[in-house]
Amino acid sequence: MAVAATADPGRTGDDPVEVVVGIVGRAHGLRGDVTVELRTDEPEVRFAPGSVLGCEGLRSRLTVASVRDAAAGRLIVRFAEAPDRTAAESLRGRVLVVEVDPDERPAGDDPEEYYDRQLRGLHVLDVEGQDVGVVADVIHLPSQDLLAVTTDAGERLVPFVSELVPHIDLAAGTARLSATAAALFDDLLDT
Repeated sequence: MAVAATADPGRTGDDPVEVVVGIVGRAHGLRGDVTVELRTDEPEVRFAPGSVLGCEGLRSRLTVASVRDAAAGRLIVRFAEAPDRTAAESLRGRVLVVEVDPDERPAGDDPEEYYDRQLRGLHVLDVEGQDVGVVADVIHLPSQDLLAVTTDAGERLVPFVSELVPHIDLAAGTARLSATAAALFDDLLDT
């Protein structure tokens, strides 16, 4: 198969990965608070008081001084480096990032939960172990997630449920399909 993995070319397995966790919105009040639109499923970890966040494309760092919930997937955050409204307004639009270990798994006790970045680039294998494509992206829908798999014949969407994708092996870089899901790729194997 000619499809190549493109998850993080040029990155070794031990290099930290920069992950987007939020986008700074408007200033809130006079004390330096800002709204933050979340881009993480773990706000309690990423925005805990004392956490240090980077700004995408910049060397500056921001330390979370306080945090409280707001509505609709937002937090109200005060950064130690923005003590007043003027400083807070200068942060608007900044993309907040954290560096994480590439092997870090989501918090919680579900062994079948993965970060999108861990799934991108996995080689997709059918039940016989034949490589049928590479996971290009994870699409989040209200009812379930889909793996967008790039093949020689184009993109295929596979529902990311254990009945169709029963085995993920991050160390081997593979996602194995069940016989039912492998039928989505039958035309590739006939050529």
